[in-house]
Amino acid sequence: MAKGKAIAAGLGFLALCGFAAWGATQGTTLQATSQETDIRSVLTTQQSEWNKGNIRAFMAGYWNSPALTFAGSKGFTHGWQPVLERYEKTYADRTAMGTLDFSELEIRPLGPDAALVLGHWHLRRHIGDIGGIFTLVMRKFPDGWKIIHDHTTQSPAETLSSM
Repeated sequence: MAKGKAIAAGLGFLALCGFAAWGATQGTTLQATSQETDIRSVLTTQQSEWNKGNIRAFMAGYWNSPALTFAGSKGFTHGWQPVLERYEKTYADRTAMGTLDFSELEIRPLGPDAALVLGHWHLRRHIGDIGGIFTLVMRKFPDGWKIIHDHTTQSPAETLSSM
């Protein structure tokens, strides 16, 4: 019987979360627009800093916490410093970094201080273009919106020509 109550409570919680997310998207246009504008600003700044070759400034868009998570083809990376080190190792110079472009962004508010962001990324490089898709979970902190979880995948080379 306790198991049944736990399941019912869990389903009730999920329904409440779904309602809260739906309610957030049905709220005022001003709130959604402000969130979207602020989040797009973070991503635009990241793109700009990447294209200057400044990985540390790019990382300012991430939550500087040991609880930050990054999921990619090599598994999970936990913490701001290890994510920075992963980027610095993978993109050791300007040739490897190329020019970053984010596109097809979808920003879905999950409440006043949380959002889900979907999009495509593309690096134009002399050594060969790469790109893929990403899902970000962002949270609003007193100092602005930060990525608290990043799940990025790389598309196979043959699909990049259509991006």
